Amino acid sequence: MRRAGLLLGLGLALLSGCKAPEPPPPAGEPRYVVGEPYQLRGVWSYPREDFGLVDTGLASIAADPRAGRRTANGEVHDPAGLMAAHRTLQLPAVLVVTNLENGRSLAVRVNDRGPADPGRVIELSRRAGELLGIMAGRPVQVRLAVEGTLSRSLAGGLPADEASRPVIATAPTGRVEREALAPIAGARQAERLREGRGPAIQAAASAAERAPASVTLREDVSQGPAMPGRLFVQGSSFASRAAAQRQAAKLGGARIEAFGPARQTEWRVRLGPFASPSEADRALDGALRAGVSEARIIVD
Repeated sequence: MRRAGLLLGLGLALLSGCKAPEPPPPAGEPRYVVGEPYQLRGVWSYPREDFGLVDTGLASIAADPRAGRRTANGEVHDPAGLMAAHRTLQLPAVLVVTNLENGRSLAVRVNDRGPADPGRVIELSRRAGELLGIMAGRPVQVRLAVEGTLSRSLAGGLPADEASRPVIATAPTGRVEREALAPIAGARQAERLREGRGPAIQAAASAAERAPASVTLREDVSQGPAMPGRLFVQGSSFASRAAAQRQAAKLGGARIEAFGPARQTEWRVRLGPFASPSEADRALDGALRAGVSEARIIVD
């Protein structure tokens, strides 16, 4: 009996030692992506190239803590990495995020679409949020600024699908008054981009040090002064004051503001200011229900 017991124990030990190893995480297959318009939680987004984006709004932390899922451009999500999701930027892009409430700034790699909440301008990975002092479940005022040179270099070093070119006509515009404005800087470059080497991207990549597709950003946090602002819900911008007044009347309680040079004055529609993110969220929901699909929360 004793001999049988020893043999059984030895057999179990051998079996446990022969346990199949866990499969390695999937390898990333990064591509340069602009993409077609898409709908998320009832709101249409129109992806486009923008290497000079500067924006403000509220940031959130990605709710999914799991690593290993594919991002919108074929990379692998890593909550411990400096990653982020944006609704319209080209993927990937390098973006400097500044927490306006404590003055901390950090560069992140945008490689996914989101946030799902239309009231949030960016969704950060867990680690990026920790370094910026942003807690999950608490939206924070942020400023975004694209690192143009590095973002162009990333674009030039990656293959791109033909389908990554934006096709604005595929998405409905609804009954919203719109103005024909000059193209956004960089928007037409997507039409020339094929296999990641369009003329504009190629020229920028040759002038700057080319970054590898798998570039890992360092956890370098810059500390500046805290500059919290006021929260507004901004609607559309118009070249016609009358058109802006019609949208303001539709929203109820909104005001119009003139901006730009005297000879090219435009008018924007705004609600607010609001004392808290929850108040701004409610106002944004009302604006979207009223058919103002461009409405968003900004910090000013």
